[in-house]
Amino acid sequence: MSKNAKIATGGVVVGLILWIWLPWWAALLIVLGVPAAAYLALDPSQRRRLRRVTRKELGR
Repeated sequence: MSKNAKIATGGVVVGLILWIWLPWWAALLIVLGVPAAAYLALDPSQRRRLRRVTRKELGR
């Protein structure tokens, strides 16, 4: 299994656990808030590079 597949699988498992233990709105806030906070923590140059790589992979 590739590294990205392992990360995605882990994210799904954590999301399901949060969905069971927390109210739906709290789980949704965490699932959407953590990646948004991580993106905002990047430098502007890192954000540009991330957008460029994402666009390049979508064009394949």
